[in-house]
Amino acid sequence: MSFQSVPSPSGRPVGTRERRVRTGGVDLCVAELGDPARPTVLLVHGYPDSKEVWSRVAGRLAERFHVVLYDVRGHGGSTAPQPLRGGFTLEKLTDDFLAVADAVSPHRPVHLVGHDWGSVQGWEFVTVRRTAGRIASFTSMSGPSLDHMGHWIKRRTTRPTPRALGQVLGQGAKSWYVYLLHTPVLPELAWRGPLGRRWPRLLERFEKVPSPRSSPASDSAAVPGSPGETDAYPTASLPDDAANGAWLYRDNIHARLRRPRTDAHAHAPVQLITPTGDAFLSERLYDDLERWVPQLVRRTLPAKHWVPRTRPEQLASWISDFVTAHEPEPEHEASDVVLGPVGKARRESRARRARDLVASGPYGERFGGQLVLVTGAASGIGRATAFAFAESGARVVAVDRDAEGVARTAEMARLIGAPKTWAETVDVGDEEAMEKLAEKVAAEYGTVDVLVNNAGIGLSGPFLETTSEDWKKVLDVNLWGVIHGCRIFGRQMVARGEGGHIVNTASAAAYQPSRALPAYSTTKAAVLMLSECLRAELAEQDIGVSVICPGFVNTGITATARFTGVTAEEEKRRRKRTARLYGLRNYPPEKVADAILRAVVRDEAVVPVTPEARGLRLLSRFAPRTRRGIARLEPPL
Repeated sequence: MSFQSVPSPSGRPVGTRERRVRTGGVDLCVAELGDPARPTVLLVHGYPDSKEVWSRVAGRLAERFHVVLYDVRGHGGSTAPQPLRGGFTLEKLTDDFLAVADAVSPHRPVHLVGHDWGSVQGWEFVTVRRTAGRIASFTSMSGPSLDHMGHWIKRRTTRPTPRALGQVLGQGAKSWYVYLLHTPVLPELAWRGPLGRRWPRLLERFEKVPSPRSSPASDSAAVPGSPGETDAYPTASLPDDAANGAWLYRDNIHARLRRPRTDAHAHAPVQLITPTGDAFLSERLYDDLERWVPQLVRRTLPAKHWVPRTRPEQLASWISDFVTAHEPEPEHEASDVVLGPVGKARRESRARRARDLVASGPYGERFGGQLVLVTGAASGIGRATAFAFAESGARVVAVDRDAEGVARTAEMARLIGAPKTWAETVDVGDEEAMEKLAEKVAAEYGTVDVLVNNAGIGLSGPFLETTSEDWKKVLDVNLWGVIHGCRIFGRQMVARGEGGHIVNTASAAAYQPSRALPAYSTTKAAVLMLSECLRAELAEQDIGVSVICPGFVNTGITATARFTGVTAEEEKRRRKRTARLYGLRNYPPEKVADAILRAVVRDEAVVPVTPEARGLRLLSRFAPRTRRGIARLEPPL
């Protein structure tokens, strides 16, 4: 595994350094990146991988930490035990971990990260007594504790209910490959034959794991220490790795599931990252985890099983935050007597970071730590949406041309729960300004995970009384603002290659015509169709697109709406009248914000909000003549 060698801030090299660690009759191949004086993050790979599965994550982490990767016995550059049978038990794998940890970080505990069988091993490491004090934190993804799983099955089969049995049978179906790996000889023949040759293409097709030829060309340039053309994954040792690794299942699965340990309690904080599209593991496996883990942070990720390859940037961000929050204090700072003001401040900062990781709100697991940008955030639906994401632990960029209002939104979002917030004053209709905003956000805050194009203005009046200038103003904000946001930030999402989500706020007026809203309805109908086209185009990039169509919502848009073809005095009167009617309807923008978060989580396409919006949507489909009749009605203004 090769990485670009770059200096750390301390002047020490962060290029790859390799060593051999002898333990239990095997030689383990260990690679190190980053500054050895910094906290050690130890990455353990799964099956049928080698340490190279972590290359895209390790390069990013090496900018801040001492990163260690090793090939599990029998994989990659590590030798296999002889005989293979009985050589892959969790007890022997724990010996390997301790040997590596003692070699690379003899005086400080390590921050453990595991994927797939690396996570299964990690659960063993973090719950056995002999490793207590050697693990500062554990990040688990796509691999449960076999002991926890054994108790999970027993609880659901001892007192069965239809739901409990359904969960067990569902996981049993997902574990089809486990049964095959227990058969003698056949797995070895398959991996050393056709399956081994076809595995890279299978990963690319079914798991959307980028192959070396399809990996973003900008990856190595954008991330110091990240893999470039030498990022060979899977490696040439895959057939032998997979054949040897079958003994991970044979040596451990039946024994642990039949007789799970009763003392499998974690002695370090745990961050659980659950890919919601995992084809091999049910999310329900982790329902009872709090009984085993006193300090647990949950994260969910809309991705498939191989997240170290498909979501490296998000993983690196979450791992970095978790490690930083749980890095042990130096011994000389351990007591309040020695701490002093500076040391106490550091301790309080660590405690605050740990609290920030536990996001609240119904979607805290999904959005915690993600970067969300909301336009039109100075008031109304935009402000409520910024607050909803803040409550869920997201980092929020609030955008609006109202500088005072958007600054207030960012400040309140921080108080509500966002770990970080920023206010940006931008006119979304100004393409150049949006380009500069995107450059700034990418450079200073990162790539946007969720984009909410919400900025909009109201315009009412007959078509023949609507001037070209009126059309330009409403098109610039309502349509061009959405186009600029989708194109500029969508391009960044695609370039990152880790998916994302775009939400565009349209209106029920997008599918319900009105004689009073020709310009406004035209812009919203265009946003609706644009969103549906984008959804089709970006699906293959794992970027979801949702369009929100609210009805009458009590926001400030009525106070600034333009009415064409009337005097200034009449326009003022109509604004007050419209605001009063919307106030009587009193549908809060917070409900629209909830619908936006739900749309992202469920990847919904078109989301009518409010009863009238849903009713008009049905009319547009099943009673178009009635819909056209409603369009002829004169609004009561």
